[in-house]
Amino acid sequence: MTYGFPALAGLRIAAAKSPLMSREAAKTDEGGSQPLVAGRYRPLRPLGSGGSGSVWLARDEELGRDIALKVVRREGKAAARAEREVEAATRLRHPRCLRALALHRDDEHVYVAYEYVRGRTLRDALVGGVLDDAATVEAGAQILEGLAHAHSKKVVHRDVKPANVMLAEGSEPGVRILDFGLATLEEADTLTAAGDVPGTLAYVSPERLDGQEATGAADVWATGVVLWEALAGRHPFTSASPVETVHRIKDGAPPLATVRPDLPADLCALVDRMLTLDPRKRPSARRLGDALRETFEARSRRPRPVTSPATLEERAPHAALAALFVAGSTLMLPFFPGGWPFVLALAVAGVALRSPRLGFALALAAPVLPLGNVSTGIALAYAAAALGWFAFFARDPLAGMLFATGPLLAPLAFLGVVPVLALRASGQARRAATAAVACLAAATVAAIAGTPFPFDALPGTLALAETSSPFAAAGAVLGALSAQPALMVEAAVLAGATLCLPRAREHGLWGAAFWGTAVLAAATIGPVLAGVVTTPGALAPGIWAAALWVAWPALRPAPQAAAAV
Repeated sequence: MTYGFPALAGLRIAAAKSPLMSREAAKTDEGGSQPLVAGRYRPLRPLGSGGSGSVWLARDEELGRDIALKVVRREGKAAARAEREVEAATRLRHPRCLRALALHRDDEHVYVAYEYVRGRTLRDALVGGVLDDAATVEAGAQILEGLAHAHSKKVVHRDVKPANVMLAEGSEPGVRILDFGLATLEEADTLTAAGDVPGTLAYVSPERLDGQEATGAADVWATGVVLWEALAGRHPFTSASPVETVHRIKDGAPPLATVRPDLPADLCALVDRMLTLDPRKRPSARRLGDALRETFEARSRRPRPVTSPATLEERAPHAALAALFVAGSTLMLPFFPGGWPFVLALAVAGVALRSPRLGFALALAAPVLPLGNVSTGIALAYAAAALGWFAFFARDPLAGMLFATGPLLAPLAFLGVVPVLALRASGQARRAATAAVACLAAATVAAIAGTPFPFDALPGTLALAETSSPFAAAGAVLGALSAQPALMVEAAVLAGATLCLPRAREHGLWGAAFWGTAVLAAATIGPVLAGVVTTPGALAPGIWAAALWVAWPALRPAPQAAAAV
């Protein structure tokens, strides 16, 4: 799910109960038709709501821009917390801290206008499984940069957790730290009674549980918990019992290397130092941001043993697909002496284990000579396409051969699983391209083999006629593919399904049901709209298998979340 202001993930009442339309808050504009809040903000749609108030996407009519408008009732501690949040935000001028733009009050409510940033919470990203290790470390570094700025202004957040970290939309993580409502400010009164520990229990530092004052070291601890959780895939402390959670916090987190031995040792040691029980021994937020990046980037500068279990687990799927691609293409296009396709496949697999990028290049190069034996033009056209594909995946070679899963899955009617496999690629463009090309590769193999195209009962044909022109050869291939409108539609459906898959997984069972139904409907109706009557037999079983993968986190037993205090 995409939120403009996701800090209010904890709010739970219906938007219809929002106080936005109260008599004191609303003021009719000059047109007399739409209410304005605080005389200038036009509500557009709710972004979140809860027991103390709500957040709306609103239009600032005076400045002509969209903002996130937080509305809190002036009762209990909620209003004081909102005003404290604004006071903290006015001290902070940093790109990693969400900016508060204005504060308004009336007899019943407090209204806080924030910058509107489209994105998702780190919690949603973790549930959706959309962050790799590099993106996680970068997000952690950016959180620490924002906290370092806050600490320099004598502001301690006190509630750092994934739900209070927003990742702005874009190709790289763009962090915004949210909800400074529990922040402690220099020379400011506390909002809690004596003995209270504000924050979310699973991220509260041990010294705060013992009643000590919150300092910047407590924010560093909480960020360390966030990093440990994101990199390990589970929380280090949470349990079904809050009392047990407290005991686990005071015992300390297990070393990160025990659950992620494949991570750089220096990175694991740095996260462990952030979770040192003695706050005086934790590094400052200012020192940690660049240190996290340096320890993670050092992995790319140090070669890892090919025989290590972590390396084999990471590279084995890539090497296997490279070998299958080489063996399949050289067997379907006879050129080498008998037995040589298997020798080449084994050689490429070995190289791919040693150097994924070199193995990727050799696998793509293998069909050039067999194609040249048939047609020089087709060989040149393929070489150009392979070179472009290699350049596109040069920074992500382990995902470069994923398109080869298409010809493997199509005969089993499991082509619909491709969107799940394509998520291994980095970036939306690579993921969508992988899914689409996997579909086209399945059709191309079917055409060369003389078997029916996927999605169509008619046999496909691909005439590899003699031609020395790569442009004529490319035109012939594209013409053969475009003559199958069902194929082009299904390739587009798989690409779109891949892009939507992470968002669907964030919504559990409902997301899985909606995703599977929508993709199957698009795969069925799309060809009809293109003027072709066909059945998505090559997609349906795989689509529902992929939908089960989407739903699996919601189906498996999970420990009860730690209580917030």
